[in-house]
Amino acid sequence: MRIKAGFRVSYECSQPTPMLLCLSVHPSRLPDLLTPQRLLFSPDIPAWDYVDGFGNICTRIVAPSGIITVSTAFEINDTGRPDFIPVDAVQHEIKDLPDDTLVYLLGSRYCETDRLSDIVWKLFAHTQPGCPRVHAILDFVHNHISFGYEHARSTMTAFDVFTEGKGVCRDFAHLAIAFCRCMNIPARYCTGYLSDYGTPLPYPDGDFAAWFEAWIGGRWQIFDPRNNVPRVGRILMARGRDACDVAITTTFGPNTLEAFKVWTDEITTRQITGTAP
Repeated sequence: MRIKAGFRVSYECSQPTPMLLCLSVHPSRLPDLLTPQRLLFSPDIPAWDYVDGFGNICTRIVAPSGIITVSTAFEINDTGRPDFIPVDAVQHEIKDLPDDTLVYLLGSRYCETDRLSDIVWKLFAHTQPGCPRVHAILDFVHNHISFGYEHARSTMTAFDVFTEGKGVCRDFAHLAIAFCRCMNIPARYCTGYLSDYGTPLPYPDGDFAAWFEAWIGGRWQIFDPRNNVPRVGRILMARGRDACDVAITTTFGPNTLEAFKVWTDEITTRQITGTAP
């Protein structure tokens, strides 16, 4: 399966503003690229990349006063298979977890395990450890939260989502991550592109997506509480403890989002070969 993906985002800054961008394809997906993927800036400005502590490619810029547009467009190969959904992966004892998974048991900016722990144990202590427990968490989060872009706010935490019962995809991920961590299952936040391939028309406007990975069965497994069904065509950009680590832009000065467009489209065989309709 061949996917054409990209975005165009514009900000207006009242003064020169340093920014950190987490908008590049994750290094694990670079071998799948069919065309180069690089960030373009209008106006053209200096930019330089670095790899953060979670292994993500990040970009540093100083946006000039006025409007700056960041964009990219690329093609990437994908298996075309739906997410693998484990059904019998075991939950590991804490003493048996790899060292680098332990940070994903701890509370973080948007996932307050200390405020949720008692609630979570009352909800899920009766569930079978491993996949059944994670799926019970997924089902609860999926059914508990009412999705709507009007509910989005940058300060909303997992505890807020639980008490208010509303949010966007990142809030679904935060709540499920916090629940997993409270049950001693390492969980980390993921952000990237998600195609609408295989879902009913009409497709909604494009957006970046959030999901998470849990360490069960000796590996990181993908889970998506927002959709709660296997999906096709995920393109990972970044992983971290929560959205604070992988915000698409972190700005050090006032700015206004002026435009936002994301696309993720399947390229058909007809389009690849140039066959006439």
